Amino acid sequence: MPDVVMPRLSDTMQEGVLSRWLKAEGDQVHRGDVIAEIETDKATMDLEAYDEGVLERLLVPEGTTASIGTPLAIIGTGAGAAQEPPPVPATLPRPPASTPPAAPETSTAQLADGPRVRTSPLARRIARDHGLDVTTVTGTGPGGRIVRADVEAAIAAAEATPETPRPTAASASVAAASADADVEEVPLTAVRRVTAQRLTESAAAPHFSLTSVVDAGRLLAFRAEINDRLADTGTKISVTDLLVRACAVTLRAHPRVNSSWGGDKILRHRRIHVGVAVAVADGLIVPVIRDTDRKSLGEIAAEAHVLVERARAGRLAPDEFRGGTFTISNLGMYGIDHFTAVINPPEAAILAVGAAAEEPVLRDGQVSARTTIKLTLSIDHRVLDGATAAEFLRDLRATLEEPLRIVI
Repeated sequence: MPDVVMPRLSDTMQEGVLSRWLKAEGDQVHRGDVIAEIETDKATMDLEAYDEGVLERLLVPEGTTASIGTPLAIIGTGAGAAQEPPPVPATLPRPPASTPPAAPETSTAQLADGPRVRTSPLARRIARDHGLDVTTVTGTGPGGRIVRADVEAAIAAAEATPETPRPTAASASVAAASADADVEEVPLTAVRRVTAQRLTESAAAPHFSLTSVVDAGRLLAFRAEINDRLADTGTKISVTDLLVRACAVTLRAHPRVNSSWGGDKILRHRRIHVGVAVAVADGLIVPVIRDTDRKSLGEIAAEAHVLVERARAGRLAPDEFRGGTFTISNLGMYGIDHFTAVINPPEAAILAVGAAAEEPVLRDGQVSARTTIKLTLSIDHRVLDGATAAEFLRDLRATLEEPLRIVI
């Protein structure tokens, strides 16, 4: 019988969380059917079936963290659905010997000296977490299947009948921990955990940064003119879109900046893939616009819009967030004038973009106002020297100040 295992869904993934089963035990599945959702270090992705048959057994409950290759379910002919379930995989937590053993998981298996009970994985997990004997619950689902609503109703009924709890060492410990109402413990999500790991790796690289002030008046006027002309098409160009295209053009002229650290070597990339840092609920993710220098400004704007929406929804595909060669982080929309971004390893550089702001300038003895944007380039000194980075930033500023260069 073929096993459904935890797949590797990204280059940095070591484990995943089975967030939701979309198929139940006993369901017929076909190749390509989505049977579950997996939360990875980057996004929530679909787990597809690679075999046809009956989903005989779900081996892990929803919410379980499992390492790559761990069996998650079994697809067979359906004959094994009533057999005794196999031992819980070694990657799942087991209770210590000093505590009472956890209630055994059941699906459609025959209980000892009892009736056959059909439950959903989520219903089993909720019942186990509340110490509820699932065999005492009446199922209202198809064929008498016990579903989440049945378990929650049984729990509510039990809680309506108060009983005097017996004080234990464990409850005393919990009471002591909850006494401090000023502290809330927030478990790390997969995205936040990997973000912390990548930032720790980045901190090991010897950073330096360069800042340049761009006269952005012509750039913003250029953007306004483009958007006026494209108003009927529904296309809208953002400042970030202009920056992505400008960086791609400048990287083409400065291929050494389009590099990454390879441990014992420097990797010079022949293709330009610009990533755009996007803030999501649980951290940060960088969707990548591939072959950026070969795409028009309109193509970049359209692709960036789709990628940002998919990133915020947690639905990026693996090839949409890996393989970047240069990253842009724009916090100008938050009113941040200037900041230094942390390199996205193993890339050699990242560009931090501040807000457009008016500032006074002295010209021909007269004080006038101009609109500026501060750009800060963070560089991995193992890959790039100061002069190389400075030449890139100088030419990027010139391109932004002469915006027709962006579309040529």
